[in-house]
Amino acid sequence: MARLAALNNAVRTLEESVARAKEAERLGYESVWVTQLPDARDAALVLAAYAAATQRVRLGTGVLPIYPRHPTAMAQMAASLDELSSGRFILGIGVSHKVTVEGMWGLKLEHPVEAMREYLSIVRAGLVEGAASVDGKHFSAHWTYSAPRRGNLPIMLSALSPHMLELAGEVADGVVLWMCGPAYIRDVVIPHVTAGRQKAGKSIEGFDVVAAVQSCLTSDLAGARSVFRQVVERYSNLPYYRRVMDASGFADELAAGTVSDRMIDELSALGDASRLKESLRRYREAGVTLPCVFPIGGHDGAAGYVPTLEAAAGA
Repeated sequence: MARLAALNNAVRTLEESVARAKEAERLGYESVWVTQLPDARDAALVLAAYAAATQRVRLGTGVLPIYPRHPTAMAQMAASLDELSSGRFILGIGVSHKVTVEGMWGLKLEHPVEAMREYLSIVRAGLVEGAASVDGKHFSAHWTYSAPRRGNLPIMLSALSPHMLELAGEVADGVVLWMCGPAYIRDVVIPHVTAGRQKAGKSIEGFDVVAAVQSCLTSDLAGARSVFRQVVERYSNLPYYRRVMDASGFADELAAGTVSDRMIDELSALGDASRLKESLRRYREAGVTLPCVFPIGGHDGAAGYVPTLEAAAGA
């Protein structure tokens, strides 16, 4: 089976969420990821529940926002969850959005690339050396960590803009993408992470490009498109994602207030099993090393979470 991941955010009951993680492991998925949403359960604790119920599958945050959690606390959490899962944890972090950081939390999101560089340096030092001594413009730390830690624990960055993508290539072990189609990945993501790797004197080999792909095995393609169209419309109102969509060739239609089927199909994997596999194939060809299947429903023709994972498993 080719490398494949599953996005498994906690649903109404934690029991059902854990069952889905176990199904992903049974089907041979390499990793299970959880996104931290502002109004949802704590993603790290959800992954702790998944870790207790599984043996092999790796567990990643895709992603945790950096501003609510000091980098020393992030390193503590990462090391602890990695220990609890017997070395299966992957830490994914991102800056989030101004509307969340400033509007919800009352914090400041300024100079995100510089802030992320400082933040990651503290987390990395804590995991590698067990200590950090940094006086930065955005984050500072003078701290030690005495519990078990894994120095090569993978750290992934959420990145969309060229500057953040280059930072990811330079200092991280991979990049986590959301709402990015194959064309944007091929034309923007891969060149910029490659430039970052070159800056650090590293090759692109071994650098993971993880792309979440909203997917649905369905007998009603029009219904699935209608559900996902609402998602696209919502994300198009966030500046970071709007710039990605504009750069992907959809500026005119978004400016006109429309979301075409062509745009829907570029950003998702919807339909029967053959359509799902073809969509995921396009992501791999664009440079994605680990497609992350995110099953969605919301319409009568949707087969469900596990059947969608089963249909995608051979992609």
